Amino acid sequence: MTTEFDILADGLRQSVPLVRTLGLEFVELSRDHAILRLPDNSDFHNHVGGPHAGAMFSLGESASGAIVLAAFGDQLGRAVPLAVGSEIRYKKLAMGTVLAEARLGRPAEDVVAELDKGERPEFPVSIEIRTEDGTPTAEMTIVWTLRPNRA
Repeated sequence: MTTEFDILADGLRQSVPLVRTLGLEFVELSRDHAILRLPDNSDFHNHVGGPHAGAMFSLGESASGAIVLAAFGDQLGRAVPLAVGSEIRYKKLAMGTVLAEARLGRPAEDVVAELDKGERPEFPVSIEIRTEDGTPTAEMTIVWTLRPNRA
């Protein structure tokens, strides 16, 4: 991660209490790609000893939020990023540490162009949640918008 993205990761840790509570770690962060890690912690386990579905969802949502801020942080003076919908599909029982890898579903330039036209753009972020050995355990999609600030 570059210094710019280190600052963003530190800002998210400070401003989003759940990121700190879960101990989420920022592995990679760029304008179109983010990887966060949820360390194995028995306080966040489910009834079968793996990470709770809520913790996994929070990991994926946090990865998507990180990429949205990385891609559109320069637009915060005129628009607020908001999640407008989400879907998660659990594919395999997760055990141990898990990672969430998020990718923008549309080019950032296209989203900003819609904002420039006075529209309220929506865009998906796709997230794969996997174990440290690379086994996919869940897939998520979160649809975000950039809501223009009111004058």
